[in-house]
Amino acid sequence: MKRWLPAILLICVLAVVAWYLASRSNNQSAPNPNIPVDSNTPVATPHNSRPAAAPAGKQEATTAANDQSNPGASPAVTTPSAPAKPLPYIVGSADAPPTNIEPQIVLENMRRAIINYGSTFSGNPVGNNSEIAAALNGENPKQIKFIDPEKGLRINGKGELVDSWGTPFFFHQLSATDTEVRSAGPDKIMWTADDLVIK
Repeated sequence: MKRWLPAILLICVLAVVAWYLASRSNNQSAPNPNIPVDSNTPVATPHNSRPAAAPAGKQEATTAANDQSNPGASPAVTTPSAPAKPLPYIVGSADAPPTNIEPQIVLENMRRAIINYGSTFSGNPVGNNSEIAAALNGENPKQIKFIDPEKGLRINGKGELVDSWGTPFFFHQLSATDTEVRSAGPDKIMWTADDLVIK
């Protein structure tokens, strides 16, 4: 029995160390409920809304940060807070819940926005998707917004107009007054059989 005792003790020590390291890495990689899933996506509120109150748990996070900057201070006691309320969506955001508008109707509404812009400024907006999105969303000489979220027109966090599946539209300038708009369709891959196209 004495011959096996050191081996048993070594196995116990290794098990405790492995458990400690595993629990420590789980604590460090646990997601913070106060941070949106895609923290790289900027989130803004509509111009006519009031700023939202600070999310629950922000005060505790500030206290914890202050405690780390002052190592001699006694640790603050914090209680777990309820998950923060979801942040408001950008108006017409791709992250917003999907609408009940048919994808073909959304594509037609996209074409109609471009036509309205063209008739106002005697020419369609040009450039890549984000440049066209900016022009249609008020970055034009008259600061007119041609994008209506109620018609299914949405902009993602990169400032691109997206289709019903959240894929950026592809705009092909055929002429100064003609633009082809392509949606990748449900498979989210451009130039496949399920693409939706309108001119």
